[in-house]
Amino acid sequence: METQSQQNSAHANHQIRTIADLLDSCRKSSDFVSEEINGTSFSIHYYQSITNKKTLHQLILPIVQNSNHNHSLYKLKSNLPIDDSKITDNPDEAEEFLVRGHVLILPGKESSEALLTAAPLIEKRPIGQPEVEYSVVGPKEAFVEAIDSNLNLIRKRMPTRKLIIQETKVGTISKTRVAVVYLEDAANPANAETILTHIKNIQFDQIADSSFILQLISNNSTSPFPQMMDTERPDRVSSEVAEGKIAVFVDGSPHALLSPTTLIEFFSAFEDYFLPWPVASVFRLIRLFAVFFSVVSTSLYVAVLTYHYEMIPSNLLDPLIASRSGIPFPPIIEAIILELTIELLREAGARLPQKIGQTIGIVGGIVIGTAAVEAGLTSNVLLIIVALAALASFTTPIYQMGNTIRLIRFPFIVCGQLWGIFGVFVCFGFFISHILSLSSFGRPYIAPVYPARWRDLKDSLFRLPFRMQGKKPQQMRSPNPFRFEPPPKRRKPDIEET
Repeated sequence: METQSQQNSAHANHQIRTIADLLDSCRKSSDFVSEEINGTSFSIHYYQSITNKKTLHQLILPIVQNSNHNHSLYKLKSNLPIDDSKITDNPDEAEEFLVRGHVLILPGKESSEALLTAAPLIEKRPIGQPEVEYSVVGPKEAFVEAIDSNLNLIRKRMPTRKLIIQETKVGTISKTRVAVVYLEDAANPANAETILTHIKNIQFDQIADSSFILQLISNNSTSPFPQMMDTERPDRVSSEVAEGKIAVFVDGSPHALLSPTTLIEFFSAFEDYFLPWPVASVFRLIRLFAVFFSVVSTSLYVAVLTYHYEMIPSNLLDPLIASRSGIPFPPIIEAIILELTIELLREAGARLPQKIGQTIGIVGGIVIGTAAVEAGLTSNVLLIIVALAALASFTTPIYQMGNTIRLIRFPFIVCGQLWGIFGVFVCFGFFISHILSLSSFGRPYIAPVYPARWRDLKDSLFRLPFRMQGKKPQQMRSPNPFRFEPPPKRRKPDIEET
């Protein structure tokens, strides 16, 4: 069946040998316009849904209408006040430009050449505030779906000729523009070449978003851990590119991809750099603790109540027994019911309109939680633990990593039921070994913890002052490792000096 379909497609493409054949094929679409220009031998052809009517009627048609029969395409091209114009006799090239919003001008029905001039209608929303990575302080600009606007936001922040943008097209149908951005003297050339090669080798029909690129070029596509960072903040991208990372932009996506990246960077909010370093370091440590608590808290509850009663302090034993009296389910069923309820509330809140979603999340959580405890389906202690675990998972700044944290909680709960605390440690060891085996385009995923790179610890688990970060991350293998000249050591003034 697939072979027959490919043969039919090849046969259809084989029939388009001339520009006239191409126009006959395009006329099958109701938004394709073919018009003869009165008083001239020229005709114009375009897709009205992607053509700018103002450009067409004010810049193109008056020039064509004032042309006489003796004007050639080259003369007409020189008269048009549009730089992006070209003459071609290749129907494939003409098709590529037509579907991008160009107007095709034909001097006669029998002509083998046509003039293509740009008049694309570009619809885009204005630049707004970040919605996923919102920050109280700092810039309030976020990427939009137009790749040219996104590249403009980066160029504005990095006005240097060393900022290199290499563009290619991906997708046999969509032919989506994909731009690879890096700083010439900061990025390792091997990293840029590897990512660009991976993107050019993509075989897929439709690229709708940057997440398609992420899944298609990741080293381990079956891993739940993202191996490229997804961000909507131009300030974050420009800062990471200055350190030596590679950014990938996809036309139609309001997010950029950054690589190589590490696991710890997913728990670092860019707002940390706008705060005093002691405050930012404390917030970052709180975030890491919250993620750890979110992953293991429910599984430890199940393990302790199933196998390890002796670990419960005597002061807590009575309230725990009282809360579980009358519960008809074992701890594992009780935990899974509550965890799935939390996930249902999350999905309902995310898929509904914003105001309704907020109401569903608040009212649904209160009503269902209260009703479950009063009906004796779950204990109030577990309800508090699951609610705190869900709250802790929201501290993850990067949305994709937040989804991963939501997912891996369930294997921990199952292992806690099977083998108790030993099972929790077994599951933890499995994920540690998996993370150790991951890499982000050849760079260790868990650096700088392993392999240990003490210099990079200055901006990982915590953040030290900017004056102590004179070198770029070691794992970037940057040709120029220095970010700035280190300041001279200041001599402590004598107590008598003024």
